[in-house]
Amino acid sequence: MFVYSDNAATMPLSREAFEAMLPFLRDNFGNASSVYGVAREAARALHGAREDVARALGAKPEEIYFTGGGTESDNWALKGAAEARRARGRHIVTTAIEHHAVLHTAEYLGRQGCEITLLPVDERGLVSPEQVRDALRPDTALVSVMLANNEIGTIEPIREIAAVTRAHGALFHTDAVQAVGHIPVDVTELGVDLLSLAGHKFGGPKGVGALYIRKGVRLPPLLHGGGHERGLRSGTENVAGAVGLAAALTRAVQTLPETMALVAARRARVIDGLSRIPFSLLTGDPVRRLPGNISFVFEAVEGESLVLGLDMVGVCASSGSACSSGSLDPSHVLLAIGLPHEVAHGSLRLTISENNTEEEIDYLIEQVTNIVARSRRMSPLWNEETQSPTERFWPQGVPASL
Repeated sequence: MFVYSDNAATMPLSREAFEAMLPFLRDNFGNASSVYGVAREAARALHGAREDVARALGAKPEEIYFTGGGTESDNWALKGAAEARRARGRHIVTTAIEHHAVLHTAEYLGRQGCEITLLPVDERGLVSPEQVRDALRPDTALVSVMLANNEIGTIEPIREIAAVTRAHGALFHTDAVQAVGHIPVDVTELGVDLLSLAGHKFGGPKGVGALYIRKGVRLPPLLHGGGHERGLRSGTENVAGAVGLAAALTRAVQTLPETMALVAARRARVIDGLSRIPFSLLTGDPVRRLPGNISFVFEAVEGESLVLGLDMVGVCASSGSACSSGSLDPSHVLLAIGLPHEVAHGSLRLTISENNTEEEIDYLIEQVTNIVARSRRMSPLWNEETQSPTERFWPQGVPASL
């Protein structure tokens, strides 16, 4: 059996996205910035895609700017805000569990003279509005807190954090790459100034994303050139990509209530099954959680060996973030929520979608259980006779669920 359970890394292209894109890959190939007929057709499609994305997010079309993906959107938001608010100050607040597209951009800005405050999170991966309020200073230009974490699935209290930030007069950005298309996201309701998203995370194509920039917020361009995207994002527009992103997002939002309920129920089955494995721990908030996210650590097991073992039986999964695969260091997210270095190495992330069947869910539980047991039999950190780890690594006491 083949089971794809790494949807947080990327999702398959949806049928709606494929069908919407096809004419602009083959026949309607015009450059949307030109003036003749085939180009005007492309421009109309681009405008329609912008309207569809805006409608899905509760925004205005003129607040949506297409980009090359979530990483570009995050870079533009942080670098643009730092430059635009230079007169106010050079202090930026973010969290220790952000995606590297935010963290590495913040590090870069730190080398350019900005001062970066990294807020810690609790054991569930949550940052509180009070923490943000306490971190704000007169020279704070920007606060950036992700809407939902890509590894452990925790959903942050963005509306409350944005309100605190707005009252202070700083800009607020949220990396919503993992959230858009999977939970309700309305920029007006959230009160954010900037929001990043990526098409391939909800069934759109790779290589296209968007940045929401609230009307009245002025950012300088990240890319300079021919003045595309109303002068703020130069480069010939990816019409097919934008159309595919919009089609996938429209479908995701239209079916969201049913999809969330279905996926969350199947997620609960997997969590229940894997929680029966001895010395396992669900990471992330058990309630404030993305519907399809299942993240565990297993003592005396290497996460990479789990992923490779699952691959051999037809299951696609990841250990921590797919963007960090190949690294020998444990996930910065798992370390930030307080897991010991040795335990954080034993992480497994499964992210399911509405495409995963009940039979696949059963197979997932069975195969993860079997491979954890097999990996432990070969591990020097596992005592086969006592069926327990040879050494414990919880300096502040073992969590109750282990």
